[in-house]
Amino acid sequence: MKRGKAIGNSEYKWHNPYRSTDGFCELYLTLTVIQRSVYMILLEINHIKHYVRDRLLLDVNNLQIHDHDKIGLIGPNGCGKTTLLNIMAGTINPNNGKVTRYAKIELIPQIKQQAGTTKSGGEVTKEYLQQVLYRHPSLLLADEPTTNLDTDHIEWLEKILSEWKGAFVIVSHDRDFLDSLCTTIWEIDGCKIIEYTGNYTNYKEQKEKKKLRNQLEYKKYMEKKKQLERAIIDLKHRAQRATKKPKNISNSEARVPGVKTHYASIQKKLMLNIKSIQKRIERLEVVEKEKELPPIKMELKNAELPRNKPILRVEDLSGIVGERVLWNKISFQIRVGDKLAIIGPNGSGKTTLIKKIINKDPKVKLSPSVKIGYFSQDLNILDDKKTILQNVWATSNHNETFIRTVLARMHFFGEDIYKPVEILSGGERVKAALAKIILSDVNMLVLDEPTNFLDAQAIEALETLLMNYEGSVIFASHDRRFINKVATRILSIRNGRIELFNGNYKEYKEYQQRQIKAKQDKERNERLLLLETKIAEVISRLSLNPSEELDRQLENLLSEKEKLIQKNFD
Repeated sequence: MKRGKAIGNSEYKWHNPYRSTDGFCELYLTLTVIQRSVYMILLEINHIKHYVRDRLLLDVNNLQIHDHDKIGLIGPNGCGKTTLLNIMAGTINPNNGKVTRYAKIELIPQIKQQAGTTKSGGEVTKEYLQQVLYRHPSLLLADEPTTNLDTDHIEWLEKILSEWKGAFVIVSHDRDFLDSLCTTIWEIDGCKIIEYTGNYTNYKEQKEKKKLRNQLEYKKYMEKKKQLERAIIDLKHRAQRATKKPKNISNSEARVPGVKTHYASIQKKLMLNIKSIQKRIERLEVVEKEKELPPIKMELKNAELPRNKPILRVEDLSGIVGERVLWNKISFQIRVGDKLAIIGPNGSGKTTLIKKIINKDPKVKLSPSVKIGYFSQDLNILDDKKTILQNVWATSNHNETFIRTVLARMHFFGEDIYKPVEILSGGERVKAALAKIILSDVNMLVLDEPTNFLDAQAIEALETLLMNYEGSVIFASHDRRFINKVATRILSIRNGRIELFNGNYKEYKEYQQRQIKAKQDKERNERLLLLETKIAEVISRLSLNPSEELDRQLENLLSEKEKLIQKNFD
């Protein structure tokens, strides 16, 4: 996978590499261009193979990383993303092949909150990242750096990495994060790495175009194959008729020497033609049919919910944990079909609100017909000794065909559904638990961070299921794209205050920006009025008693006024 990126020969000098300001770390790298022919290679992989037990996990022929590469590494759970990062970093040696490192490399593993610390996952990740960047690596390898980060910290991390001039390879399921940072996507697909130019959205567009091309190629292949198969059937009929006496000749004519030989010769030629066509079919380049998942409608079985009345009421509910007030009194309602996203920084009280709903706090009123399915990170709803199918079927009133369809959506295909839960990876367990809850005999889903540890494909599958779910959904998440796709309402908890907004996440952010702008405009106008008053006062004093000090004051006031007016135009 060699890529020539000619920019006119360059050499790099590092200048003032690190500075910390207001808790934000910034890496300042100065690029000095001198004349060379291609971007500098930081790392090269040649002919590596790596196995997990007897399974070939990675088979990479040639892979290069150049300075300034901004790479997002994606693929399903268990495909080898973390393993590949560790091979690049040198913490794992591949079974075969060679890794050559030409620059300083730093690996940021999946960071977990340390036992005994009072710091949040975001604070731990932030400190770790600052320490890594302070060591000035040329190549940064980051494994799910947004895990356990709230939206504020994700946006902070985006800012840091967007300003950083070094190269990086990031494993992430956060599609907005990949969109904002990456210029190349590497997808691990069947042990191989396929490269796509652009960010995650560009990757999806290219995948869709590739899918359409494959569908067209499959159609052409099947048409050609069917054409040849029809030709074989026709020749076989003709060969069969060649063994019979033609109707237009008598029995005596049929016994004439040479007649049988003639028709036998015809039959032989026809059989040779059949064999020739069969070989043509065998030589056809086989085109596999694209997997097409059928459209799915998550209908509620025997649902008896009032369509136009609230099914959940929260009235004057306070968020108090010990002596800490997470939020003041809140009241809101949920109707059938509502998709409510609970957002806010870590520690703001999202999980506390969810637990108050689940535990039926006295301030939470539920319709008698409401049946809640609850997803939490401990995954205690799964029986480790049973298979995926058995776990799901135990609490579902759907038929096996529909269950299989939903499990396929979560990328449990074929025999996968018979895997016992105890052997599943972390991401697979999350998918199994979500499938079990969604397919249970419930009509309201309450999900606490359901996208954690899911790959992008699984998240998109979950989006589809929830968007087509007829019941109500209350969920907490930091995945901005997931929230935007699923949510119809937003409940934001920030600084002890709760804000309710009807609309998706994009509309909510636009509303926030309008509010901020309106506040800034108000403050600016108030300041302009104050300046006008001060300017008039200084001019009045100047007319009575001119002085250099009053001249300077007037000049400063007029300058500030001009700047504020210019901001209004900007």
